[in-house]
Amino acid sequence: MSDMEYFLGELQIVLPVLGVNVIRVRAARLQAEASSISESPVFTLTNKNRTVDARAQQIDGEFIMLSGSVVVPTWHGVGHARSTQKAYASYRAQHEGLVADGSIVVEGGTARTTRDIVFGSPSTAGAVALGRSCNGRVEWVSPEGSFGAWESRGVEDD
Repeated sequence: MSDMEYFLGELQIVLPVLGVNVIRVRAARLQAEASSISESPVFTLTNKNRTVDARAQQIDGEFIMLSGSVVVPTWHGVGHARSTQKAYASYRAQHEGLVADGSIVVEGGTARTTRDIVFGSPSTAGAVALGRSCNGRVEWVSPEGSFGAWESRGVEDD
């Protein structure tokens, strides 16, 4: 049992680097059910013009866009500076990859996530949802405030 838990732990580290997040999400959910881990409130990200209505939660240190979130069907951002173009190309590729693997399903001009998706940051999740770059710490909000405010709770200025 101990060897298998170690092996699964290693898979959870290596597979996301290769772009495979399925085991990582399932393992996080199983851990959440098995024990009390750090969970955030559910944050929302909306944009009425683009019909975006996404939900996400930080669970055990991972930012996860929840299944059923409504996101843009295509990524719109272009960027003018070379560094911005590179970042936008990365976001576009991530969005297109999620569409290609069925994690995002496009129907009639809108798109919806079909599973929980782990992102490296709230800003990356927001960019995939909105089709443009965003400051995820500000734009993901809950009744308790922004993600950034929630994440900084209890931290005092010196």
